Amino acid sequence: MQALSGKILIVDDDPIQRRLLQEAVKKFGYRSKTAENGAEAVRIMTGPEASEIDLIILDMVMPELDGLGVLERLRGDKIATPVIVQTAHGGIDTVVSVMNAGAQDFAVKPVAPERLNVSIRNLLKTSALEGEITRIRSKASGTLTFSDIITHSAAMERVIDLGKRAAASNIPILIEGESGVGKEMIASAIQGSSDRKSKPLVTVNCGAIPDNLVESILFGHEKGAFTGAVDKHVGKFQEAHGGTLFLDEVGELPQEVQVKLLRAIQENEIDPIGARRPVKVDFRLISATNRRLIDQVKEGVFREDLYYRLNVFPIWIPPLRDRREDIPALTRHFLARFAAEEGKPQVAGVTPDTLAMLQAYHWPGNIRQLENAVFRAVVLCDGAQLTINDFPQIAAATEQPVSVSPIPAPAISETPAAAPAMSPGVPVATAPAPTPPPPPSQTGFEGAAPFGFMRNLDQEGHVRKLTDIEEELIRAAINHYSGRMTEVAKRLGIGRSTLYRKLKEYGLEEGGKEDAA
Repeated sequence: MQALSGKILIVDDDPIQRRLLQEAVKKFGYRSKTAENGAEAVRIMTGPEASEIDLIILDMVMPELDGLGVLERLRGDKIATPVIVQTAHGGIDTVVSVMNAGAQDFAVKPVAPERLNVSIRNLLKTSALEGEITRIRSKASGTLTFSDIITHSAAMERVIDLGKRAAASNIPILIEGESGVGKEMIASAIQGSSDRKSKPLVTVNCGAIPDNLVESILFGHEKGAFTGAVDKHVGKFQEAHGGTLFLDEVGELPQEVQVKLLRAIQENEIDPIGARRPVKVDFRLISATNRRLIDQVKEGVFREDLYYRLNVFPIWIPPLRDRREDIPALTRHFLARFAAEEGKPQVAGVTPDTLAMLQAYHWPGNIRQLENAVFRAVVLCDGAQLTINDFPQIAAATEQPVSVSPIPAPAISETPAAAPAMSPGVPVATAPAPTPPPPPSQTGFEGAAPFGFMRNLDQEGHVRKLTDIEEELIRAAINHYSGRMTEVAKRLGIGRSTLYRKLKEYGLEEGGKEDAA
């Protein structure tokens, strides 16, 4: 099933025009929803469905509530969804009125499909970039809220609902979820939605601090408290006074620091190293972990009493593979940001088959992995839209066909083959050959990668074992050089004795032959 990017609201009282626009929008690769009049459009955009609408195509002349009336209602309610206005009359006065009312573009009927497609693509990209800039500014100023989080997922809506409830109190929160799912963003939104939003949000990555410095960084120290303490240091707890302290990867804290953390939570006071008396602190605590803390308690590496102090209000964030409906919107926002950062304004969209591939992938690294994949794709992209070819690693893992542009290599037959690339989708043999790929039983996959390519992730999205990759490479080399073992050894960069030893290890002795004299 083809995945479509973005959802467009088509507002027109003419059923034929609505149908034509629906077909055009679908052809462009977007989903659509229709409204028969302006009043219905306003109802949709002020209701729960509004979060799914990315752009509006609005007819100017309609009975009761016309296009101008709809625009005024939407902008009056601070609804910033981009709008393209269509009308049969393109006078300058009309254009000025529409643009002043808050429309982003204007088209005279009948509008050419190519013109409409370009307008939609550019407005979606601009909207995504503006949203990204707003989020970055909000996060930097501590005013990020749940409305800044991109999601169309019911699972994430539940997370947001829990976060809003938690933000209304000072209850300790424990956010659990895999790496890269957005735990810090949820913590920022809780802070930005609470009565502490004007106060600092202090983030500490507990797993990135050396054990011997954790206590000093968290609780501070007095001058001369230990060798090297030449100045007084204010710890993170005091920095967060009046605001929120976010302890990321809290399960990595050493046990001796866990004791002091427990006391800080119970008594709202800390003991800086070398201080004569405790220091009172007022803080809101949010903790996060990518591991199950209860399992660490059972293993004896995390204090049970501290666990129950932290786990008062647990929030679990689902992995990206469980909310694939968020992938199109996230992809578009990352695309807008990286296209602007990399100076590639011509890259303005994603093809539908590419989105289908991205939604089919497992995403073991979650949103962080998607962000990096889109960054790489933008750098690789030479066209107006991201294609499957711009995601070679994802394509290889999802068994998508990738077209490879021929690369001139004048001395292929004379130059020893380079060491095999460990990244999927990168050629491991550059010389063309008609030899078919090894059968699935040899590769360990239900479908083999295109010949000359090697996969480094298994079907679950995990890195394959080196032995499996080595065996596959040797099989491919034997097939490629028709069993000429001297040539195989030469191209693999190993001695023949090493090659024969590996053949024996992998049960490949049959089928090899010596080169003709």
